[in-house]
Amino acid sequence: MSAGFGRALLRFRMRRAARRDRRTLRRLARLHPGLEIHPTASSALAVARFQLGPGARLLIGPDVAAERTPDGVRFLIDAGAHVEIGAGTWLRSDLGPVVIAAFEGARLTLGPECFLNGCHLSCKERVTLGRRAWIGPGSRVFDADQHDFDADHPERRAPVTIGDHVWVASDVTVLRGVTIGEHAVVGSRSVVTKDVPPHRVAVGSPATLRGEVGDRSHTR
Repeated sequence: MSAGFGRALLRFRMRRAARRDRRTLRRLARLHPGLEIHPTASSALAVARFQLGPGARLLIGPDVAAERTPDGVRFLIDAGAHVEIGAGTWLRSDLGPVVIAAFEGARLTLGPECFLNGCHLSCKERVTLGRRAWIGPGSRVFDADQHDFDADHPERRAPVTIGDHVWVASDVTVLRGVTIGEHAVVGSRSVVTKDVPPHRVAVGSPATLRGEVGDRSHTR
């Protein structure tokens, strides 16, 4: 078999798989009335996991990208929760699953061109990521304690905001109530318990300010 024929056969099989995935996405949208997937979003989302409770909304915008990794992207959206994935966002799952979990009544919003790379976002109240926010492999974002501490100390919740052009590196934990300002960078294995001002570097457990960051709006 010639190389040219092999390439043509591969393209044919890829187009056929994409058509099959588009049919799967249309079927998923019929099964979940709150699911809206823009026609230009990646057809590879057909192998993602979609769990939507009653009244849940999941909006996936134009040109959202994903790998065709079965169960590599997991949308776990409880009753009445609202999740929005901004245009051009990349949900990269080849290094690990991307988990987006919104509990009952919560609101989670990703701005345009975000990059989620094998990370976990957990939202019980409100989590907001700005334009081109990057979350690295193994990192976790929590806007709540996840459990009551004891009988006298119930679970606490507070919104998390990650600004435009922020880079949260690998194996970082961002805890409830934190705001990370635009163009900031958080180093690997940090635990962020307090706000990080714009254009600053934060590193450590707990994360402390270590330096300054310039304009990240055109970084790659």
